[in-house]
Amino acid sequence: MEPKAQEIQKHKKTLRGIVVSDKMIDTAVVAVNRYVKHPKYKKYMKITKKYHAHNPGNRAKAGESVVIRSCRPFSKTKSFEIVFASLDSARDK
Repeated sequence: MEPKAQEIQKHKKTLRGIVVSDKMIDTAVVAVNRYVKHPKYKKYMKITKKYHAHNPGNRAKAGESVVIRSCRPFSKTKSFEIVFASLDSARDK
């Protein structure tokens, strides 16, 4: 017995970041920071990576803190979608 296609849910990667650009139609650029320990010097370095995320209706604005989740590719560079835009945005601080 095989489970139905709708019952199979793959693990989706979720990331938290800040919207740095919302100038494209239905797309936002989200910067995600992570800290990596240098193997030799043992110093923590901040690594920033930018992701293009689907932003339906352009709801998330620049400076807001958002949660993005991986999904099927929308285009060549866009394979994340904005799940949640938090109420306490970074631009209000």
